[in-house]
Amino acid sequence: MSSFSVLTGKLVRSASKLRGGGSALPGLVVEKIDPDFIRRTLADLPLGVAVVSGTNGKTTTTKMVVELLESQGLKVFTNRTGSNFTRGVAAALLGEVDWRGRLDADVAVLELDEAHAVHFVKLIQPRYSLLLNVLRDQLDRFGEIDKTTRLLEAIAKATTGTVVLNREDPRVAGIAGSLDKQEVRYFGLHESLRSTFPNDDEMRGSSAEAAAAVLPADVVLERVAETDADFRVDNTVVTTGLKLRGVYNIFNAAAALALARVIAGPQANSEALFTALSNVEPAFGRGESLVVNGQPLELVLVKNPSGFRLGLKSFAAHGYSTMIAINDNYADGRDMSWLWDVDFETLAENGVDMVTGVRAYDMALRLKYDDVPVAAIDPDITDALKKFIASSGSSPMRIFCTYTAMLAVRRELSKITTVEVVS
Repeated sequence: MSSFSVLTGKLVRSASKLRGGGSALPGLVVEKIDPDFIRRTLADLPLGVAVVSGTNGKTTTTKMVVELLESQGLKVFTNRTGSNFTRGVAAALLGEVDWRGRLDADVAVLELDEAHAVHFVKLIQPRYSLLLNVLRDQLDRFGEIDKTTRLLEAIAKATTGTVVLNREDPRVAGIAGSLDKQEVRYFGLHESLRSTFPNDDEMRGSSAEAAAAVLPADVVLERVAETDADFRVDNTVVTTGLKLRGVYNIFNAAAALALARVIAGPQANSEALFTALSNVEPAFGRGESLVVNGQPLELVLVKNPSGFRLGLKSFAAHGYSTMIAINDNYADGRDMSWLWDVDFETLAENGVDMVTGVRAYDMALRLKYDDVPVAAIDPDITDALKKFIASSGSSPMRIFCTYTAMLAVRRELSKITTVEVVS
């Protein structure tokens, strides 16, 4: 059955790529005809499987973990497409296995959506898990924040080896209390940075839980600057340059370091880890920088209040032409009421040059309530992007976009500039 399902999946994958279809379709097909495909393929990896989950930051953090482990000479399989459902993992596997279904890798590092990770860990128990945060997300999909915590807790309980937790998020740190057989490690922040990275309760006016601060952390982010950062590892502070943009990406770098050090083990080459970290480029759409008409154009993915707030805080508006693209397709979340939980006042001075997407007029209304001038509104992303680029002149550009809007923007940009193809 395995050879037949692999060959069928590979044919569907090739046909899908030729037609410009979705990256997860081949995985959906192979799941239907061979439900054991993922478990069978990943079961014998020497270092097992690591799962990265949480509300925000999964894609960039997973990318960092992969590149850090590759700096240690390990062969790493990952779901690079950013499709973080089980069918996305299956689709990614089809691109890596030979026709017999054999995977040449030492370890798998997988980004998984919280709800779908619970299904995945029933197929194969991860040896490692990294749980980033619990923030109010697309509530029409998964329900309240406590339910999201329970989903992450289920991932941790299914882990057979080490669970790495965010000590600054009380809900994530609290998961440790429900574990018994697992080793628990933490990543965290210097106290001077905690106000920069509020947890969900703090963003809604509640006080921080001081108990989390006393937990020992393997990796601590000590300082953040525009082009470098300090990390405390093994009681030593290491300064490293960074290509990553955005304060939230830098904190996720601490998470990635913590997991990579656990997987690599005592023999980990610390110098190689930090060299690799300094060279990590942002994941597609997560602060990714392209060049259009000789000017930089940055794409910033936004999918919930905390992510949008951190995006606005990380990327100064001054001197940039700004576009916001908001869709409400399933992958974005249908309920866009969360836009009212975001403070857009930092955009007031420069204004927004273009608002687009299915929910363009809702977004424009939200900006009006924060006295942010909007120069133009066009729900058609293709037309809006052309107008935005034309009106930007010699200014650098930045586009804040929901997930499916980002895919549409990247598709159009690929016609006029070099855009990384993720397949």
